[in-house]
Amino acid sequence: MTLDPITREVMAHAFAGVAEEMGLVLIHSAVSPNIRERRDASAALFDADGEMIAQAAHIPVHLGALSDAVAAVRAEHPQPGEMYILNDPYAGGSHLPDLTLVGVIRTADGIGGYSVVRAHHSDIGGATPGSMPAGARELLAEGLILPPVPYTPEVERLVLANVRTPDVRRADLAAQRAAVERGAEGLWALAARHGWAFVREAARDLQEDGEARTRAMLGRLPRIMATATDWLEGDGVNDSDIPICATVTLKDRTFSVDFTGTAPAVPGNVNCPLAVTRAAVLFVVQTLLGDEAPMNAGVARAVRVSAPEGCVVNARWPSAVAAGNVETSQRIADVVFRVLAEAGLPVPAQGQGTMNNITLGGAGWTYYETIGGGQGAGPAGPGPSGVHAGMSNTRNTPIEVLELECPVRVRRYALRQGSGGVGTWQGGEGVVREIELLAPADVSLLSERRRHAPRGAAGGRDGLAGRNLLNGTPLPAKANLRLAAGDVLSVETPGGGGWGPP
Repeated sequence: MTLDPITREVMAHAFAGVAEEMGLVLIHSAVSPNIRERRDASAALFDADGEMIAQAAHIPVHLGALSDAVAAVRAEHPQPGEMYILNDPYAGGSHLPDLTLVGVIRTADGIGGYSVVRAHHSDIGGATPGSMPAGARELLAEGLILPPVPYTPEVERLVLANVRTPDVRRADLAAQRAAVERGAEGLWALAARHGWAFVREAARDLQEDGEARTRAMLGRLPRIMATATDWLEGDGVNDSDIPICATVTLKDRTFSVDFTGTAPAVPGNVNCPLAVTRAAVLFVVQTLLGDEAPMNAGVARAVRVSAPEGCVVNARWPSAVAAGNVETSQRIADVVFRVLAEAGLPVPAQGQGTMNNITLGGAGWTYYETIGGGQGAGPAGPGPSGVHAGMSNTRNTPIEVLELECPVRVRRYALRQGSGGVGTWQGGEGVVREIELLAPADVSLLSERRRHAPRGAAGGRDGLAGRNLLNGTPLPAKANLRLAAGDVLSVETPGGGGWGPP
């Protein structure tokens, strides 16, 4: 069945509306600041074949990898009406704090689709509060590992027995369940109005249209076969640069990226599974498509991603991956954009290229946040300042909420003036976030772009690199710290690169 343009648009918005409503149920029901305030969560609908129908405009690093979670659940031969939970990066997950719930939507004659929600929990056990220890040498140090299993009360008790803040985790998981159930209700409502046969065919038509539109856009771009390299600044164990090499081939209306030449997996936790690598490449393609980009499986059909098995961007168990999801994903997007920029495409300069991850925890509390920075300027104008750019799309935690929830005082929160690269269009400014501890706490920092600044494009200047400081003394990009009451942690995030000659 081929939908007429008006019906296709109506159904695209109907499916997307269900996904958006799932996200709203989650963020309005969750109790942790990371989900409730920062909205570090994502929601999507999949059809019975495991193909994405629609997604909410949430977190790129989540959304591009959710298809692997659904595939992992489908491999378990789920029954209609069941709900599964998982976080194993090597079986459909991304990194351990991201708990994914997959609801198997029941119909009268079987499975009608899958309702999926992924949310970052501020603790899932492991060696340090927040479950993102810098320099972890194996996955087992990062927290409780959940392969795809039916989500039962017994499994929930197991999860809660392995975390530092069980009451908060229990509430956030309940919010995720409610969101998954709302997705099933939404798809059922569409089927009650149109019939399951029409809903299935409409989903298939939207995916085919998404592929056609993606390939048409790719066909309008020049043929490319070019390579670029960018670097991670150590892995938390060693401080040496870690190369990520990408060769982009654009021909026959297909966008292919090969990561041959990338470093082998490293001892620390900047490794990432191939699902995260694909998510970063899909993000780049989505930005090329613009504001009207399809938000379904059709886009991925025009994209090919390959990487040597066992390298940093295609790690294998038991490599640690906590920073791979949040930091290496950023660098993957950066290096692909760098290829396109050097090939002459009018893409933006590099943004801050890091999520500036901070996890805090003490007796009875844990907290996680990322900090915004400068986005790269582009041919159409300056880069925005103080935003969560690239593979992140979260909000900030308001100072009032942070100080209410945790024993800290925010001494300064401001734009980092002068950090954006100059050019015809200036890069966005970074952020200064200065936190005083009011009680002892364990702290983990996972950050990048502390020595390799975000690059300008088309003659624009680089943005300033970031800095981490403890009581005024510089810290490395990745560190585990034990802080006392009165200690002051400062994070100065990078500015975006400028675009065009100054």
